[in-house]
Amino acid sequence: MARRWDPERRQRIIDAAIRVVARAGIAGLSHRSVAAEADVPLGSTTYHFATLDDLLLAALRQAGEDFAATVAARRSLSDPDTDLAAELAAWMGEWLRGDRSRLELEYELYLAALRRPALRPVAAEWAGVLAALLARRTDTVTARALVALMDGICLEALLTGRPYDEDYARDALARLIA
Repeated sequence: MARRWDPERRQRIIDAAIRVVARAGIAGLSHRSVAAEADVPLGSTTYHFATLDDLLLAALRQAGEDFAATVAARRSLSDPDTDLAAELAAWMGEWLRGDRSRLELEYELYLAALRRPALRPVAAEWAGVLAALLARRTDTVTARALVALMDGICLEALLTGRPYDEDYARDALARLIA
């Protein structure tokens, strides 16, 4: 039997892996669970991704690319008249209000790098993209500190379930920028 040409299969597998992690966490990720979610033969997942780390790496890279595209689409970072602290606090508000599942997924993939060294370079790229964009408006050290503060505020809100306090975030960010 001839093999069916399916140029989108790899991407469908990555998308399925993201859905599995969103639903069941990283502990629920397996080649079998992803194959079932993607509706592809099990051999397809192992063909495209020999290990689960390879699959997680692709999912983390996609989440990072999606995040970078979202941030880059916001032209306010290049506008010197924009109140940077207020803009960043507003962004976090958009991320944290309503359905937090996408943000939870992104942080779960990001933090998976703590236990999986193969993921660390991609996780570092994710933070580096935002820091590089912020460095256009401030110095490199402050840009990295802003990213760390934003991560901390987002993680605190996700972990505690408390409502996001945009005034607090704006004030904390402004202190770093000053």
